[in-house]
Amino acid sequence: MFSTLSEDVITRIVFRLGFTRWKAIFELQAQQMVYATEASKVLACKRIEYLGDWIKRVRKSLMKLIEERRKISTHHQVLSEECPNDLLEVMIKATHEYTNSSNITVNDIVEECKTIFFAGKHTTSNLLTWTTILLAMHPQWQELAREEVLRVCGARDPPSKDHLSKLKTLGMILNESVRLYPPAVAAIRRAKTDTQLGDFTIPRGTELLIPIIAIHHDQTLWGEDANEFNPARFGRGVAQAAKHPMAFMPFGLGARRCVGQNLAVLQAKLAIAMILQRFSFDLSPSYQHAPTILMLLCPQYGAPIIFQKL
Repeated sequence: MFSTLSEDVITRIVFRLGFTRWKAIFELQAQQMVYATEASKVLACKRIEYLGDWIKRVRKSLMKLIEERRKISTHHQVLSEECPNDLLEVMIKATHEYTNSSNITVNDIVEECKTIFFAGKHTTSNLLTWTTILLAMHPQWQELAREEVLRVCGARDPPSKDHLSKLKTLGMILNESVRLYPPAVAAIRRAKTDTQLGDFTIPRGTELLIPIIAIHHDQTLWGEDANEFNPARFGRGVAQAAKHPMAFMPFGLGARRCVGQNLAVLQAKLAIAMILQRFSFDLSPSYQHAPTILMLLCPQYGAPIIFQKL
């Protein structure tokens, strides 16, 4: 359910199309994620061969869609100044607007689309999934969030952008969910220059692995209840939730922070608010709590939830 929602939002907002046109891309990437995880278990010399076919198929499908849009864009420019106003159109225009030394190529567009499709879908759907699981596990927080949503938004009207900024409790819940279960459990960064990091000298070219999930569960930063669901820790804001203002990094930090962070949080807050308006929910007796890493942090046996209409 949440995967389909995320796919639809990405394609409508970023590419102004329903996800049916792009469904093949999502399906190929989902299969590629499974194979990439399996490939990590085999010898390095086999990995390229193992994944090569899937990479080519994703690229071929994207190239076809991009070329279709480029033809449409050219036709629009001949007839008028108007053309679809979405991210894909911005990238296509950029292939013509820069100097030869800094042109954005079609290959660049393909790579950007692959990243947006993959990250935009899986990070948001994972956030929605884990938030729903945690609210089902902790009905007292589910009820607090529902009371807030009904008070601010009413019982049926879709929340507006003005409403969403007032949903403080729901924001705390989302932050705590993505703290406990960040989609990306780690990030890798390469030093571009020789760097001094505290007492350590990091030579140029060194790759550093930042263990996001370990930092998010560090009791020296978050207290003795670091492994427990406690949205109240975010009551004074993200910067004061832990003993260090940069201990919370589900979307990364600094210049490389995820550019889709605001869209992901907005989408999650809107979706959860609308669910709370209409349903109460509990974990199914068949649910097994088993977080696992399938490139991203996922519930290994799915998330069976029982919804009851209010």
